[in-house]
Amino acid sequence: MSAKIYYDSDADLSILNNKQIVFLGFGNQGAAQAQNLRDTGIPNERILIANRQDAYAEDAISKGFKVENDFTKAAKEADVLFLLIPDQVQPKVFNEQFAPHLKSTATVVIASGYNVFFKLLKFSPKQDVVMVAPRMIGSSVRSLYQKGKGFPCFISAEQDGSGQGLRIALALSRAIGATKAGAIASSAREETVMDLFAEQALWPNIIMLFREAFSVLKEAGCSDEALCYEMWMSKEPAEIFERAAEEGFITQLKHHSTVSQFGQLSGALALDGTAAREHFKNILYNQVLNGKFCQEFSKIEDALEKDGPENPLNELYRRAGQTELGQAEKRVRARLAGLL
Repeated sequence: MSAKIYYDSDADLSILNNKQIVFLGFGNQGAAQAQNLRDTGIPNERILIANRQDAYAEDAISKGFKVENDFTKAAKEADVLFLLIPDQVQPKVFNEQFAPHLKSTATVVIASGYNVFFKLLKFSPKQDVVMVAPRMIGSSVRSLYQKGKGFPCFISAEQDGSGQGLRIALALSRAIGATKAGAIASSAREETVMDLFAEQALWPNIIMLFREAFSVLKEAGCSDEALCYEMWMSKEPAEIFERAAEEGFITQLKHHSTVSQFGQLSGALALDGTAAREHFKNILYNQVLNGKFCQEFSKIEDALEKDGPENPLNELYRRAGQTELGQAEKRVRARLAGLL
């Protein structure tokens, strides 16, 4: 199934005229998108950064933006609110400090579908809720804009309270530079499903494969140093993925040796993916789509703010660091510190 793709010609910036745009958060994405908006022509006085007093607020001020530390005041001003703080803190901050004070006709912009898909945010029926979700880190959103290039972005109108939700989403996409390359019609559901699936099914298996491959090769007599560099520290995997993005997932293999091409293609086609497919389907339907992960994650959100072993994420890092791969890399990096 093909998705509609929107370009600059599909977006009318005039719909943003005289609207007060508030960014909740000035981190990775907030800083990039706010600067892109201003450089597109949104007046500086029409952009407000809502942020607590911290280094991000200081950064916003240094870049010429007005910062409001009082979230109630910021909420009352917003015609458009970019919700760009981490997923796990959005419900508490938005529902308690913004939602009660937002205009009934305000537009809420999300860059992650998680909290909308799982219905964790409280919106007024007349509000527009739109997704403008760049598919790359904020520094690239900014640098590509400055180079006059676009970047991939997902776009949707999740709640069309005004009847103008998609038009506003398109205008905002153009203002941050996304429609120059083409903004892809998507949904909070699609964005969330793909994100969580990658995080809970695809990448865990990749980490496991590297971990077990490391152990097997170590048993065969390969050194820690050779393995670390061969498998990832040389940055060859990063270069492979970059080529895949530029030329094609399979086509990039032509840059490899003939031995490599033959080994990878014949090996991949010979593998039976039935077990992996069933594992992936189990994660998708019994952990992601049914909300099980969301419910379990919600139970530990407060603990994630703590330091030390009480933070479950810190404990996971500790356990991962104790694996043979983790210990070997620690030794290698200590020995070769001057070369890294």
